[in-house]
Amino acid sequence: MAADERSREMPHTVILEGREKLSISGVTDVQSFDEEQVLLETVRGMLVVRGQGLHVERLQLESGELIVEGEVGCIEYDDSVQPRGGLLARLFGGGGQ
Repeated sequence: MAADERSREMPHTVILEGREKLSISGVTDVQSFDEEQVLLETVRGMLVVRGQGLHVERLQLESGELIVEGEVGCIEYDDSVQPRGGLLARLFGGGGQ
C-alpha cells in the first residue's frame, strides 16, 4: 500500500492528559523537535506543539503514533508550514528507500 493511501486510512486523534502527556495518532512524519516545540506532519496537516520541557517519549511512524511529555502550552494546526522531508531522512542522508 502506498504511503498516501495509508495516510488517508490512518485515524487521527489528539489526546492531552493534564497538559503533561500528549498522545497523537495519524502522525506521518516529525519535522523537528526540541524542549519548546515539536513540529509534526499528520494526516490532517502540520501540527505544532509548544511548551516547556517537551520530550518525545515514544515515536512509531509505522503505526503513526507519537507521545510527547512535558508542559504543553499550545497545540495548533498550521497550514502555512510546508512539509520538508522528514527528520530521520535528514539525519541519515535523505533519499534512500
